[in-house]
Amino acid sequence: MHEQLNRIIAQSPYKVHVIVEDYNTNDIVWKNRDEEIFSSASIIKVPILIAILAHLQKTNGNMNHVYEIEPENMVEFSVITEQRKTRATLHELLLWMTITSDNTATNVCIDLLGMDGFNNYFKEIGLHNTRVQRKMMDFERQKLGFDNETTAQDMQHLFRQIYRGTLLTKEWNAVALDILSRQRSNESLKRYIVDDVKMAHKTGGLDTVDHDTGIIFAKERDYFIGVFITEVTDNDKARQMIGTISKIVYDYFTKQEEGID
Repeated sequence: MHEQLNRIIAQSPYKVHVIVEDYNTNDIVWKNRDEEIFSSASIIKVPILIAILAHLQKTNGNMNHVYEIEPENMVEFSVITEQRKTRATLHELLLWMTITSDNTATNVCIDLLGMDGFNNYFKEIGLHNTRVQRKMMDFERQKLGFDNETTAQDMQHLFRQIYRGTLLTKEWNAVALDILSRQRSNESLKRYIVDDVKMAHKTGGLDTVDHDTGIIFAKERDYFIGVFITEVTDNDKARQMIGTISKIVYDYFTKQEEGID
């Protein structure tokens, strides 16, 4: 596995940030550029999801609470915008934000705690380089130097806590895993895996980045994988690369389970 991955990284025209953790042993079995900060794109929606669930847990909040969707939060490429919805439950917002990467839903969610509220929570749970600094599709703010950021290491740390259930109660953690497991974008980590493997993951992409990260429940050996590609010039090639890396890692863990060296 290591030789294959090193060769792919060496041949890549893009920057490739990868981290893989074996949940059976808690070992980081492979990593590359894991501490470098990059534009998170929609990967930021995972810590946003967890922060809101933590807030609900703390305040005995209700997932069925209905929120108004203000016009300034409406953006394109959103199933909420397409439906011209002006109100939605928090459960709907969190679900659409995650499984279809809905940007209107995300903007409403960002207003719930505010950027400072999210960033303070991220620090509390050990995400040292993850920040919300703009709403979705706010490219004017991005041009001013304010972007949503993270690292492969931060995402590995976050998903480990989700997997272990150390951030939320069992009930709320189950909600997080259920939402992440219903991801509808499967063009990257699942791209070349023929098995019907369960994943709790999130994708993210902009013109110059493509990411996919999460928990893979592979038979009896669960693991984390995060592949984050930056300086991208061809998004489909980037997704193919994520798929190739994911397949190599999946085969590595599958062969271990079968006792094949």
